[in-house]
Amino acid sequence: MIFNAFERLVAMRYLRARREEGFISVIAVFSFLGIMLGVAVLIIVMAVMNGFRQELLSRILGVNGHLTVFADGGGINGYDDLATRLMAVEGVTGVSAQVHGQVMVTAEGSATGALVRGMRREDIAARPILADNIISGSLADYGVDDGILMGHRLARQLGLRVGDNVTLVSPSGTTTVIGTVPRLKTYSIAALFDVEMYEYDNGFLYMPLDAAQLFFRLRESVNAVEVFVGNADEALGARRSIQQALGPGFRTVDWQQTNASFFNAIQVERNVMALILSLIIVVAALNVISGQTMLVKDKGRDIAILRTMGATRGMILRIFLLSGASIGVIGTICGFALGLAFSSNIETIRQALQRLTGRTIFDAEIYFLSRLPAEVDSTEVAAVVVFALILSFLAPLYPAWRAARLDPVEALRYE
Repeated sequence: MIFNAFERLVAMRYLRARREEGFISVIAVFSFLGIMLGVAVLIIVMAVMNGFRQELLSRILGVNGHLTVFADGGGINGYDDLATRLMAVEGVTGVSAQVHGQVMVTAEGSATGALVRGMRREDIAARPILADNIISGSLADYGVDDGILMGHRLARQLGLRVGDNVTLVSPSGTTTVIGTVPRLKTYSIAALFDVEMYEYDNGFLYMPLDAAQLFFRLRESVNAVEVFVGNADEALGARRSIQQALGPGFRTVDWQQTNASFFNAIQVERNVMALILSLIIVVAALNVISGQTMLVKDKGRDIAILRTMGATRGMILRIFLLSGASIGVIGTICGFALGLAFSSNIETIRQALQRLTGRTIFDAEIYFLSRLPAEVDSTEVAAVVVFALILSFLAPLYPAWRAARLDPVEALRYE
């Protein structure tokens, strides 16, 4: 639809209400603010939800494998030969034999639970999320003099630093003639890691594979083999190939099965938030309808004069359509710019608000991550903008149609 210069001039004059039309102007301002904030908030929330999912996914799949192989009998013997067979499967990029176990960590009178991962040093070095996030100590000391790798939050909770000793207590004790005696051993802290995910930083520690086998009494076996493939989304297809290569006696679990409930909850929350926030734009569009309806009623005499001067019904319709749509279009553009600017600097804004209020806004213990992530999806942003623009042009359509249908004789009868 093309608007000529006359239609644009009249439409813009109607947007600048005179003093006696102040109430209509207030409605227009609130409609503009509603659409602007609706678009901005929707872009920001979608970006945060995307960033939250992506950050969690990158850390979960950085610390854990895309697939994990377990033996039906418990321990996996001949795991090096098994790893060779798995590496021959198409799409497999890495295999890591591990020992998983739970322990109680005690130090200086404090105790807490933790998860142990027994891994070779080269396997840890091959995981950038661990190897590149050593904040204290050195990975070179891992395995030297019973050196272990511990999450920095777990160490802080126990008041430990690199070089301190920590005692691990196994939940399954040693049976003796006097009863079951707890099995425990003291290790030194070789390094601390920070992967910026609370669950791992506060509950994981790593020890050499042979030390874990000795501690958990697995002798020459492991209880898990983690497998990495080229793309996490290909894990389901690779799972079938891996299961065929393994044969009976093994079961394979992919990352989607392990974290299904978690990521499903994020997806549901994301969809619900998008729906709720979309209603803000809808409500603002309804305000545009109200404002334009009042404007048409107030401008009845002007419409009649324009009609008698030769303006067609189409021209009147386009004038009021442009007048109402301009509010939504300008609000959408401003909301788009505000949403992108806020999303790009959301972590800086969060830290500034925390310093200003003195309160924790994004608690790592609740939200798992140490910083507030945001990832703008251009497709989603385009969908939000298109949705807002469609509403912007649909909202004033009925008031504009009413204006075009106004009979000039009736409008001027009592003037």
